[in-house]
Amino acid sequence: MRVWVDLTNSPHPLVMRPIVERIRRGGDDVTVTARDFAQTVELCERLGLDATVIGHHRGGRRLDKARGLAARSAALARWARSRRFDLALGHGSNDVSVAAALLRIPSATMFDYEWATAQHNVNCRLARAVVVPEAIPPERLRRYGAAAKLRRYPGLKEEYYLADFEPHEEVLDELGLDAAEPIVVLRTPPDVSLYHRFANDLFGRVLERLRGTQTVVLPRIASQRAELAQAGDFIVPEHAIDAQSLIALADLVISAGGTMNREAVALGTPVWTTFEGRLGGVDEQLIAEGRMRKLESAEQIELGKRRTPSAARIRRDPQLLADLLLSATSPRKE
Repeated sequence: MRVWVDLTNSPHPLVMRPIVERIRRGGDDVTVTARDFAQTVELCERLGLDATVIGHHRGGRRLDKARGLAARSAALARWARSRRFDLALGHGSNDVSVAAALLRIPSATMFDYEWATAQHNVNCRLARAVVVPEAIPPERLRRYGAAAKLRRYPGLKEEYYLADFEPHEEVLDELGLDAAEPIVVLRTPPDVSLYHRFANDLFGRVLERLRGTQTVVLPRIASQRAELAQAGDFIVPEHAIDAQSLIALADLVISAGGTMNREAVALGTPVWTTFEGRLGGVDEQLIAEGRMRKLESAEQIELGKRRTPSAARIRRDPQLLADLLLSATSPRKE
């Protein structure tokens, strides 16, 4: 079988890497495409994913996103037409879902945040299989036409793609960090996302609280990196780094997004979320279980070395995710 995997954002190479490996081990051929956005292409190279780069991000406004979807989907369809793929896969990639539908290729999508309405209205309706964590209540996905297509998995997606991961201390030397002093990892808000369209004032106060400390700030886009460079007093990597090792070795993670928060949970590092959008089922569950905390004020942040060892890690077999995605080749159940 010829399988096509499309990657459109920085977390996607991490999520899909072990899935691609498992599919290839099963004897199928896998071809990867990637959108030039944030660190997506650089992470593909770092993880050994030989990706063909097609298209780029068009901007955060709705009109820009619509134009970007149309342009990149058309470009993907032109590229894929002669390759005769049997299945197309993505982690929330609207582009590959549309392109696959144009070419009548079965597709499967996966995601773990249910309130990205515009994205899911496209993906869930076009895909044959919708792979989500069990923490998302199925009734929240009916509006997207996903009820008969759901394939649900236990735990966090991060527990699957980090199953074979062990941290490397070289990242501390790379960033000039002193392991004897507190290390904080900070992730910027997803300002270009449709589901998070307002300024995160709390994040600004967090920056002021951490100014001058051993804080590594991981921006999403070039404009954020430029603003942080002007602010000074923070460690801002110029290129993609081994962020998972950094998270595992840090004393605290604070993120306005989702994936990095859940990576911290999966790696046993204390984590605060500053996300100001509507909480999804996964984060609701993590907060209820005390595995992640909601930051309400910058004054809640206490700097110091960890007082307790990392929590025991849960490692799950990525073959389950691969099998759920591949199930899209089975006849529809609708």
